Amino acid sequence: MTHVAPSPPSANSLHISTVGIIGAGQMGCGIAQVVAMSGLNVHLLDIGKAALAKGMAAIANNLEKQVARGRISGEDKAEALGRIAGETEHSAFAGVDLVIEAASEDEKVKKAIFATLCPILKPEALIASNTSSLSITRLASATDRPSKFIGMHFMNPVPVMALVELIRGIATAEDTFSAIHGLIGRLGKTAVSAEDFPAFIVNRILLPMINEAVYTLYEGVGSVISIDNAMKLGSNHPMGPLELADFIGLDTCLAIMQVLHAGLADSKYRPCPLLVKYVEAGWLGRKSGRGFYDYSGDRPEPTR
Repeated sequence: MTHVAPSPPSANSLHISTVGIIGAGQMGCGIAQVVAMSGLNVHLLDIGKAALAKGMAAIANNLEKQVARGRISGEDKAEALGRIAGETEHSAFAGVDLVIEAASEDEKVKKAIFATLCPILKPEALIASNTSSLSITRLASATDRPSKFIGMHFMNPVPVMALVELIRGIATAEDTFSAIHGLIGRLGKTAVSAEDFPAFIVNRILLPMINEAVYTLYEGVGSVISIDNAMKLGSNHPMGPLELADFIGLDTCLAIMQVLHAGLADSKYRPCPLLVKYVEAGWLGRKSGRGFYDYSGDRPEPTR
């Protein structure tokens, strides 16, 4: 397997010392952890106090696991946690150099966040969205600084996965791209540049595969276990596509397929009706306790 080195840090990113992160879900907390571990100060915002407390506890727990495995010291953990401030008001972002938005994959929600955020930020602050599929150009147009807006799509789980997709909108300035590319190197991650097309690179390839796996289940070609084992043993995938869908969240999978279907107008991106039904039922995967697997017992059990 070819090793891909982290992107080189650059002097253009050195002015970024404080980062605001919007959303204390799995992605936002993972990003906060990685940013804090790189030595930068973090303001982690969520409008729900319970969600924020849960997120902060998850970060502490993840860092403690790294201490137990000998990957970091107890001092590293304490210093990283000391760099993260939990916030419930956007006003805390007045002095940040960069905001990374990691809210739900809903364009209206993201645009509403930017409408509240932009008047608070200092003029030179950059904005990045962790969107996994939405148009960076459209999101940037909802801000007062399209030239300082960029897509910065982290992979899940953020502390483990090495890749960050970097997506320019039509108005993204070269110095914005350069600064964020350099920051990705400071985080110990590797950047790949993707054009601003629906779902970019990773999800443009990955989600249709997952959707086809759901069709394979829907049409009775194979069971959940058969499909997942076939891809793990036959294609050497570390996780089967239905297991992976549950990990991502079936609502997120559906949202990305809808973006692909609408944006590319090709029937091959039509979301499988079974995926739609699972989401309608609230069976969203691991986060809801049930998806293609039932997570209520000691071990996941297939639901079909």
